[in-house]
Amino acid sequence: MTIRDPHLDAGAGHWAALVGRFRQSCNLRASWQVTNTLLPYAAVWYGMYRLSSVSWWLVLPCAVLAAALLVRLFIIFHDCGHGSFFFSRRANAVVGFITGTLTFVPTRYWWSEHAKHHAAAGNLDKRGTGDIWTLTVAEYLESTPWRRFTYRLSRNPIVLFVIAPFFLFVVNYRFAARGATAAERRSVHWANLAIAGMIVGMGFMMGFSTYLLIQALVLLISGAGGVWLFYVQHQFDGVYWESGENWSYSRAALQGSSYYKLPRVLQWFSGNIGFHHIHHLNPGIPNYHLERCHHSTPSFSGIKPLTLRASLRSLSLHLWDDQRKRLVGYPAT
Repeated sequence: MTIRDPHLDAGAGHWAALVGRFRQSCNLRASWQVTNTLLPYAAVWYGMYRLSSVSWWLVLPCAVLAAALLVRLFIIFHDCGHGSFFFSRRANAVVGFITGTLTFVPTRYWWSEHAKHHAAAGNLDKRGTGDIWTLTVAEYLESTPWRRFTYRLSRNPIVLFVIAPFFLFVVNYRFAARGATAAERRSVHWANLAIAGMIVGMGFMMGFSTYLLIQALVLLISGAGGVWLFYVQHQFDGVYWESGENWSYSRAALQGSSYYKLPRVLQWFSGNIGFHHIHHLNPGIPNYHLERCHHSTPSFSGIKPLTLRASLRSLSLHLWDDQRKRLVGYPAT
């Protein structure tokens, strides 16, 4: 990704001022987004329930649609965590809790961890919080055979996009990390109670085996899609990583986060998160303003979009090469 803007090094303050007017929440837009996502999601669930008694092959395409809508619900949850979705803090908390329950994610705990990701994205010295495990070439070559094996395993597409997301959402988010605050731990407990209530309620209405099978299917597909989006937004050819005083917030946002140009239908289901460079530049901009913000100034016109086809190349990039300042594949030895 190259940016032809002489003000790139002006700092985060310059860019924040440039896009600050898009940091305005709109309750009408937010309410409509909740409506046009939550109602179809409920309708598709009802359809899957009815079709399950006919043929599970008919359930499968509906599960794909439900998973796509769940990804969109997760973006709403995500925006509520940044306090950008609604004007009201209470509205963000309530809608965040509802969408967090549906996506199996605790609110305050996940929001806190995600804030750390924003503060450390692209910083080689602060890897390990809210990101994909990434080693440098030197670190990989100095690793033990076991560490190399586990690293390669963690980046295997089946593990990274199928097994890991399902484990993350179903198991890992049921517990708070050791350093979590009391409020973050409470959010995990409340989320677990809400999810347990949802499982019991839906189980009695649909039958536990039917509900659990459909829910697992939807979570598998949505988890794979969601983790792919997160992965490709920070793991692509031309991405920015730096360490120490060389690290720059604005460069990490504009060069370390992709402009993932998706087909319109996928852009809708992913809640405009493909404009990830804008989101990292100012996470207070709600998703429904991201595209308009990108097109608002010539300063962003030099950002090379990452296409769907080009993004597949990211699967062959595994290590950060400090010498060449780019992601590369595994070394021959």
